[in-house]
Amino acid sequence: MSQVLITAMLPDDWPAVRSIYLEGIATGQATFETRAPLWEEWDANHLQFGRLVARDDDRVIGWAALAPVSRRKVYSGVAEVSVYVAGDSRGKGIGRALLERLIADSEQNGIWTLQASVFPENAATIALHRACCFREVGRRERISKLSGVWRDTILLERRSQFVSVD
Repeated sequence: MSQVLITAMLPDDWPAVRSIYLEGIATGQATFETRAPLWEEWDANHLQFGRLVARDDDRVIGWAALAPVSRRKVYSGVAEVSVYVAGDSRGKGIGRALLERLIADSEQNGIWTLQASVFPENAATIALHRACCFREVGRRERISKLSGVWRDTILLERRSQFVSVD
């Protein structure tokens, strides 16, 4: 593998980002979503900063993004993290590079808390977040159904050491 670069996600990256998202959906271990949205819907539901892709040469092999947890002003410094890596690029540090950069971007934009909701069976993603200073807040039991089956999630959060709530 040549040098992997982490860059800002561009609208032209959406087909590759969507494809990687669909891979994650197909695992049944990445999200409650069952379909990837159109670009316009995805764009409207994510913050304008903290949209990243990992590139190996010209190929997008992973992505990360931030979504607001609420539209209420009091939660303006809290964002939800998504990190996805193409199946053939997993286990190579791509997810960690994306998450570390996402953390830095979030703090530069006033985010004081990042959160992630992960299926307990997704041990690699939980380990990734813990390696990046996320802590387990708790287990949300039977929070929703996926394909007719109740699923739990582990709620993880990371508080910034640099961004204050003041």
